[in-house]
Amino acid sequence: MALHWTVSRNRAATGPLWRFLLPLLAASLSVCVCRASSSPRELQQQQQEEEDSAMENIVTEKRAEESHRQDSADLLIFILLLTLTILTIWLFKHRRFRFLHETGLAMIYGLLVGVVLRYGIHVPRDVSNVTLSCHVNASPATLLVHSKGKFYEYTLKGEISASEVDDVQDNEMLRKVTFDPEVFFNILLPPIIFHAGYSLKRRHFFRNMGSILAYAFLGTVVSCFVIGLLMYGCVMLMKHMGQLGGEFFFTDCLFFGAIVSATDPVTVLAIFNELQVDVDLYALLFGESVLNDAVAVVLSSSIVAYQPEGDNSHTFEVVAMFKSFGMFLGVFSGSFALGGAIGVVTALVTKFTKLRDFQLLETALFFLMSWSTFLLAEACGFTGVVAVLFCGITQAHYTFNNLSPESQDRTKQLFELLNFLAENFIFSYMGLTLFTFQNHIFNPMFIVGAFVAVFLGRAANIYPLSFLLNLGRRNKIRSNFQHMMMFAGLRGAMTFALSIRDTATYARQMMFSTTLLVVFFTVWFCGGGTTQMLSCQRIRVGVDSDQDNSTSIGEGSERRSTKQESAWPFRIWYNFDHNYMKPILTHSGPPLTATLPACCGPLARFLTSPQALENECQIKDDDSDLILTDGDVNLNYGDITVSTDGARGHGVTADDPDRELTYGDHELVMRGTRLVLPMDDSEPPFTDPRCRL
Repeated sequence: MALHWTVSRNRAATGPLWRFLLPLLAASLSVCVCRASSSPRELQQQQQEEEDSAMENIVTEKRAEESHRQDSADLLIFILLLTLTILTIWLFKHRRFRFLHETGLAMIYGLLVGVVLRYGIHVPRDVSNVTLSCHVNASPATLLVHSKGKFYEYTLKGEISASEVDDVQDNEMLRKVTFDPEVFFNILLPPIIFHAGYSLKRRHFFRNMGSILAYAFLGTVVSCFVIGLLMYGCVMLMKHMGQLGGEFFFTDCLFFGAIVSATDPVTVLAIFNELQVDVDLYALLFGESVLNDAVAVVLSSSIVAYQPEGDNSHTFEVVAMFKSFGMFLGVFSGSFALGGAIGVVTALVTKFTKLRDFQLLETALFFLMSWSTFLLAEACGFTGVVAVLFCGITQAHYTFNNLSPESQDRTKQLFELLNFLAENFIFSYMGLTLFTFQNHIFNPMFIVGAFVAVFLGRAANIYPLSFLLNLGRRNKIRSNFQHMMMFAGLRGAMTFALSIRDTATYARQMMFSTTLLVVFFTVWFCGGGTTQMLSCQRIRVGVDSDQDNSTSIGEGSERRSTKQESAWPFRIWYNFDHNYMKPILTHSGPPLTATLPACCGPLARFLTSPQALENECQIKDDDSDLILTDGDVNLNYGDITVSTDGARGHGVTADDPDRELTYGDHELVMRGTRLVLPMDDSEPPFTDPRCRL
């Protein structure tokens, strides 16, 4: 009665608060009654479960801490590898050793660390590991285990053989230093490919554009099919001799041909740059390696996408072949368009905003827009390698001109640094993977066949195409240049990244193991013998790329003779680019008010920046080296066309009005009348009369 009264009074006094307190009071009373009614055994069991749960939480925290330390130690291994590589590179450069490049050195250090991790370090077996057997029809990616009233989630890490069941801890340690293949594609490859496009020497690249496209596109396809056919014959021989332990189809052979057709002559090009080898040979090798990486990626994707109708997915079918070919063209053109579009968007943003006043923000935006090109292309089903390559070329051609001088230096140095670190990291990881990868399949017959096929595939790329190209070239690609290009067909980062991306089947595992050996041999043997090969082929070194009187690819031919070989599409593109694209996307070039028709006056004034109007009197175009000869630059300013020429001492005749009339360094063309202006360094530069006060 007293209790009821007190409660009633409290209810009257507290009002709505009682509605919250009453359930809590009832719950506490029920807990007390339950505990009073529970037996001592149940209480002891409940306390034991609570202690087990607390102990399990402690063990989980310790394991998480140990895993964090292990991950830090694994990353430290690669950092130390790069540090040791850099110090050794300095020693080699200081002593002028050229028999081993930095990439080959990184591979050697990776091999040594891999040997230590595989055979020198053993982790004690964890006694808490429990091996249970259950029969399932497939390998689920996620497994739920019910134990003591709780559900635990386990993820699939990979298959292990019966003999390795007791070495689970060692396998776990080796698996820790084996990165997800997507890390290479999404993190390490983008800066390498972007730097290749961003640092492209456009002058020599466009001079040899036709030959580069032939080697990169047609040559890569020829090499792919030659290697694929030879490897298919090798596989059939292995099957006949009983040395094939799994399925290996013709499409697998073509895929192998595609991935090993991607050349990466970074070692040779570094030596070329240091020795100042002929710039046209450098351009041919560099241009081919840049573009054929993109072609190899799209080609391998098209081969994987080959899917005939019916149960047998490995038979030949014309419709499926044309679908794969259409996919190749669609993916390549779509990736090309996407990369160029993002470069154009970045150029417009940097032009019509004042980001150049905040150099840090400007550099950050440039970096993020460039990197996002790769990810956007992959997310849209295109190829990020192609997209980021052409984004880099577009950024270098347009966006670079809009950046502040500080941001120009920052972006160059940033991507050069990222390229150096990513490339050496990949080569170090190659050496490490030779011993840490747990599913290697080394077949001597397949390895020998692969080396022979790679050699013949490279030969089928270089020599027949060079013969055909020389039929239409005035400046021939000499035989010693062809031998050097054949020798310099190294395999590198792209080949490794494509091969490690999928190692699920027997065929892919054998291809990956063989690819590693091919990369090792070409980097060490071909890269290390570059200097000796240059001497053997008597290729001149110490060539100044800026000399106007240097000879081109042809023996004894003058550089001005490339004018007759200039491809007319590139001349048309240059004039269109200089008169319209550059003024729209950058602050350089002639103002649109002078190049667009009068009816487009409002649009021209809107798209023309104040900086372009201030530079209206500037005649020199920073990108005039894009066309194929220095003597063919036409800069249009209203009614005046200025043409610069690097040649000297050519005669002038009135009977040949189309012949170039040059004297000194400049030539003026005004409405069909050609006037020769002798201009040396002592005379003031030409200026538009309209700009004089």
